[in-house]
Amino acid sequence: MDSTTAESVRLPSLQLAEWEASKITLHLWLQIVGKIRMASVSPRNHWWHAPLYLDVRGLTTRRLHATNGITFEIAFDFVDHQLVVSTNQDAVESFRLTDGLSVAAFDRELHARLEALGVDVGIEESPYRVLVTTPFPEDTEHASYDPDAVARFWRMLDWSDGVLEEFAGWYSGKTSPVHLFWHGFDLAVTRFSGRRAPVSPEASVVTREAYSHEVISFGFWAGDDKVREPNYYSYTSPEPPDLRSRPLRPDEAHWTESLALLPYEAVRSAPRPRAHLLAFLESAYRAGAVGPNWDRDELASSWYPDPSELSELLGPGF
Repeated sequence: MDSTTAESVRLPSLQLAEWEASKITLHLWLQIVGKIRMASVSPRNHWWHAPLYLDVRGLTTRRLHATNGITFEIAFDFVDHQLVVSTNQDAVESFRLTDGLSVAAFDRELHARLEALGVDVGIEESPYRVLVTTPFPEDTEHASYDPDAVARFWRMLDWSDGVLEEFAGWYSGKTSPVHLFWHGFDLAVTRFSGRRAPVSPEASVVTREAYSHEVISFGFWAGDDKVREPNYYSYTSPEPPDLRSRPLRPDEAHWTESLALLPYEAVRSAPRPRAHLLAFLESAYRAGAVGPNWDRDELASSWYPDPSELSELLGPGF
């Protein structure tokens, strides 16, 4: 994203309490679509076959593969508020995303559209790692959809994606795509040191694959039952000694038990939101990349800012 454009964007306000019911419903819808994606693509390292991706109107699965050779895509259109399924056979099915559309109805409508296109796939019809436990086909409770709030959330994601992409370009080591993990409802990008990490044999299959190597991850999420506002975050795995004693920028950034956090509102209200967020991301990276395993000079790309730019971003002497 062009830095001038990034700084001139007026970011929307959206507190969790304003749209929590809609967020829960949308999260469960994303889980249904995410599970269909996982069932329709080949596995990738670190579960990179699981996430969804941003496009110019919302979120997309990108291209999926049916067993009959048809390729298809599922997209959330947060401009016209509809769910769109399209195929390489020039066929399209869609339905409206509206208040009152329950998780059960969404699940039923989506599978009906997929079946009509000849690309339906079976999934485990239950939520994953969320407080809600009702199977998707039985969940008539969660049916809230505030189109204005969802559109604002989409704008938050769209802008954040651009800054995370810029930050990803500063690194020449292995880096994940910027993608949205539907299980946690968070937009994330991850850097890898290139070294294997110790993983407990008792760890779950998900954890063993996700954290097989040393990582520092960065992202954005809308808040949850514990953190009641949208935040940018970072964490390091394995965590180096004294991580949470290391400095962060800007002043509003802080450490929790396991995360570095920067409230979205602090970024939104900053005179230079892009610089505010980049300062947080860079400072969190420096905090995690301690010791001999992360050679920051070697891992810097040719797009990494020069010392004067970094001094302006982080403050002198950081």
